[in-house]
Amino acid sequence: MTSPQAALRPVRGTAEQVLALLRDWDAAEDPEPLAVETSGSTGSPKRVLLSRAAMRASADATHARLDGPGQWLLTLPATYVAGLQVLFRSVRAGTEPVLSGDGGAAAVAAAAASKTGGPRYVSVVPTQLHRLVRSVAGRAALAGFDAVLVGGASLDPALRAEAEQAGARVVTTYGMSETCGGCVYDGRPLDGVELEVGAGGRVLVRGPVLFDGYDDPGLTAEVMRDGWFVTQDRGRVGGGGRVEVLGRADDVVVSGGVNVPTGAVAARVRAHPGVRAAEVVGVDDDDWGTAVVAVLVGDVDRETLRDWVAGEHPRSWAPQRVVRVEALPLLPNGKVDRLSVRRLAGA
Repeated sequence: MTSPQAALRPVRGTAEQVLALLRDWDAAEDPEPLAVETSGSTGSPKRVLLSRAAMRASADATHARLDGPGQWLLTLPATYVAGLQVLFRSVRAGTEPVLSGDGGAAAVAAAAASKTGGPRYVSVVPTQLHRLVRSVAGRAALAGFDAVLVGGASLDPALRAEAEQAGARVVTTYGMSETCGGCVYDGRPLDGVELEVGAGGRVLVRGPVLFDGYDDPGLTAEVMRDGWFVTQDRGRVGGGGRVEVLGRADDVVVSGGVNVPTGAVAARVRAHPGVRAAEVVGVDDDDWGTAVVAVLVGDVDRETLRDWVAGEHPRSWAPQRVVRVEALPLLPNGKVDRLSVRRLAGA
């Protein structure tokens, strides 16, 4: 018979199967780390080894930061770290998670209405939150949870405000597979987690939630420095010690000799009232070296968008091209597929 450790290397199966495996793994005497695959949103997926101690530290710190152990609604794939943690938090809490299937407004509303006592939590990505606030049933459902965790990508302040106006308690999370999922909630690290901003503005993480490494020791050595995990993100420490993530280190492109932080440009583009969703990337260009391209869902022309970006940033940051699409390409875990976005931008 296959042991739970072997069945979780890597994590595979339906939500029900993964939940059963996690229960056995958490109860085992001395289990091996599980292996979860990264989304591969910006490159090849990696297998991340997560110990039971790290997963427990993450789940318990999450409940300590919120309103204590409660019931979780699963709206994310169980084989990626965000969905996996929803199930493992349920194991730690001793509660039965609600498995919503597609995570649509009707399913979320039904789950919110079935509250039986104790805190209720749900974890979503910004795309899911956007869909929920655009639905009457979704808006009503959001108010039925004690906390709505939003991670996987930056959250548009306007979208957060809209969800909060609907009665949702929104908690933004920052983290990755290597930190057992979210390790910073609303800019503040979870208990036991340390963050520093190192050379080049890189965000460094240390603490009990860190992974044991990748299944490739060479890759592990590239990202570990004296016990610190060197992320691919840039950040800064703002007022009150809050950590602000500014974007990925490779999001800065050189266009016409100017350093352009595409994450900051994308945030401005998303704030335009005519834009429903957007990503900004750099693509090779004979004239500019790298052209800044906005791939967006919405109805706004190039010159209007350039003027809008220049209203907050240098005009040299404004996108040279605009590509309109019906919807941004997504990965199975709900994150934007940035490799596909770059292909659309380069077409």
